[in-house]
Amino acid sequence: MAKLEKLKYPLLILAIGLLFLLLPSGSGKQTELPEADVRLQELLSATEGVGEARVLISSAGVVVLCSGAEDPRVRLDILRAVTSYTGFGSDKITILKMSKSFQGGMDS
Repeated sequence: MAKLEKLKYPLLILAIGLLFLLLPSGSGKQTELPEADVRLQELLSATEGVGEARVLISSAGVVVLCSGAEDPRVRLDILRAVTSYTGFGSDKITILKMSKSFQGGMDS
């Protein structure tokens, strides 16, 4: 019991520190994401077969919407590029086919 009494304050400080680490902060990836979205979108749009592309990067993963998504080779190229650029595994990357009505309908 005496040992626990000695460690009470260091443990309390450690617990408070851990609590602060777990709290979301106002800065971090949130401010970096839009530029990363645009850079990856430009890269993918310039890749043969991808066509027009839109990219959304979040802390949970990446969604790629592009006109060339039906081609398995293009999907693999996209998957490799997104994995290399973001560090996300393939289970965190979704590649979707862009509908014809959406193509050209959204500003970059």
